Amino acid sequence: MEILLLVVHVLTAVAIIGLVLLQHGKGADVGAAFGSGASGSVFGSTGSANFLSRATAILAVVFFVTSLGLTIFSARKSDEKAVITTQPAPKTSAPGDVPVPGVPAGKPAAADGSKAGDVPK
Repeated sequence: MEILLLVVHVLTAVAIIGLVLLQHGKGADVGAAFGSGASGSVFGSTGSANFLSRATAILAVVFFVTSLGLTIFSARKSDEKAVITTQPAPKTSAPGDVPVPGVPAGKPAAADGSKAGDVPK
């Protein structure tokens, strides 16, 4: 499902880019008034602008929906792989004791953080 959503997302983005490049700027309407040939198009003088604008708006909505869907998939995937939820909490002997790495639970650690047996003599 995620791959299908990603494919739709990419195709929608490419289609939006194409539609935006096909649209005329605001200055193109002035050229149509002097007979530049835009009025003889398939959609008429303003029909193509309306069609392209509506198609771009629809594709923009599809793009935002797929973006939201991909975000939801990503959030669920990161929750499943979280280390905190998959590993149990370390067991300590007392509520205030913090385990020191490399020191067995029964032996006390030295004040500087090294092992008790590693003190040079």
